[in-house]
Amino acid sequence: MTTAFALSPSNPGMPNTPTMPSGWPIGSYDTYEQARRAVHHLATSDFPVADVTIVGVEPMLVERIAGKLSWSRVLQRGAMSGLWFGLFAGLLLGMVNPAAGPLPVLIGLVSGLALGMGFSAAGYAATRKRQNYISQSQLVARRYDVLSQPRNAERGRDLLASLAMQGPQPR
Repeated sequence: MTTAFALSPSNPGMPNTPTMPSGWPIGSYDTYEQARRAVHHLATSDFPVADVTIVGVEPMLVERIAGKLSWSRVLQRGAMSGLWFGLFAGLLLGMVNPAAGPLPVLIGLVSGLALGMGFSAAGYAATRKRQNYISQSQLVARRYDVLSQPRNAERGRDLLASLAMQGPQPR
């Protein structure tokens, strides 16, 4: 897993803070998946992939609207999440005190339902005037460039050119 601020004690060449990428472009792709496929091809061709960087060029935040929020939808989602949490808490309490029978599970379900609906209603009431829809945000780029350090850039370009000549791979 990689993150923007990951410390990498296993790879001393990896920066600890965000830095501008370095290297020469050896390929440019429309999608991130195509860029990953190119790096995979380099890796299977014994290319030193530690010298490779994928750079998203012209990043943009895309928010996809999934639907409109309503009180019934908010309360329904709150009830479901509360029931799951209540069931989990009730089962844990039931394991601690098996002599209580099904009572801890029942108490957990009822209290989870009430708390889930209550917290969902409070959150929706507080933000209703600003946002009454469900959405998902995603950071995407217009294109993805694959960079390599200059010492291997020419070989990387040749390998990616041979990949491009193979054409698109079936899924």
